[in-house]
Amino acid sequence: MPLIEIDIDPILVHLGPFALRWYSLMIMAGVYAGTTTAALLASRRGLDPEHVYGAAGWVVLGGIIGARLTHVVDRWDLYRENPIRIVAVYEGGIAIWGGMIAGGLVVWAYTRWNSIAFWPFADIVTHAAILGQGIGRFGCIVNGDVAGRPTGGDWGFVYVNPGALLPRASYFNVPTHPYPLYELVCDFAIFGLLFIVARRVRVDGGVFLTCTALYSLVRFTLTFVREEEAWWLGLQQAQWMSIGMIGVAVVLLMRRYGGGPVAQIPGQDPARVTTGGPQLP
Repeated sequence: MPLIEIDIDPILVHLGPFALRWYSLMIMAGVYAGTTTAALLASRRGLDPEHVYGAAGWVVLGGIIGARLTHVVDRWDLYRENPIRIVAVYEGGIAIWGGMIAGGLVVWAYTRWNSIAFWPFADIVTHAAILGQGIGRFGCIVNGDVAGRPTGGDWGFVYVNPGALLPRASYFNVPTHPYPLYELVCDFAIFGLLFIVARRVRVDGGVFLTCTALYSLVRFTLTFVREEEAWWLGLQQAQWMSIGMIGVAVVLLMRRYGGGPVAQIPGQDPARVTTGGPQLP
């Protein structure tokens, strides 16, 4: 990979006192792609696509709040003196794990409230969400808020626009690992792989839990090229969270395979196992 100079103003256009950022645009594009994809997957699974549209706004809102609060807590030193910046999500600065956990809790609450089977609904939402997340990373490329470590060589991203939100000012004009590019490629690869998983893993929740484990593995590995403060035993906070999520996903997947009786959802593949949780009416 050669040197790629990033000299794009993170602000796409000024609209009076407001500014539309590339980051915000790509997040909106990711939400749209994820929601429409989830609706299509719901139809294929025999679920009502209207539930996807009904849950989408709450899941996105919960995910953004969870991701932002997790980031703020982790980097409180940056917000203590200027707390108004806590709501400046458009500047970047969200913790994916916080968003995924909060979004997952919202999905669970929505299924409980509407008497929907949780596991198949979580499958389609997660499958579509990884696509939306990959699209959102295009905005991070322009924003510069998740740059990797300096490569120390003649390859990588070089941020030269003064509006870029690099983690440290010393990263400007320095070749850095293209972390957002690494992750978006992995996100798209997981999205494609999950279609195979959906056909071969004959248990509801299989897509959700497999996606969780795969993304955790990706995040654990890629975090080595991020220069963040080590949390414990030389590993960063995101890596320990990834280890925990891999463990949880594997245990739950084993329990799903060894679960109780099969309960069929109308229109669902009869070979697919569903255990526990309220079912679609």
